[in-house]
Amino acid sequence: MKTNEGTIDRALRIIVGLVLLGLAYTGTVGAWGWIGVVPLATGLIGWCPAYTLLGINTCPMKKN
Repeated sequence: MKTNEGTIDRALRIIVGLVLLGLAYTGTVGAWGWIGVVPLATGLIGWCPAYTLLGINTCPMKKN
């Protein structure tokens, strides 16, 4: 798995994931907030399977 997320993309995913999980934990948004696990995990890993399928790459590294 090659990294396909840039720094800003990863930071936003982590923030959104944590916010959604926090809202779900407090009961503000209900069970749908647990979907925050997905952006949190992809942000921490730096690889998004949907980006791979769509051919998107926000990482500034050279493409091989």
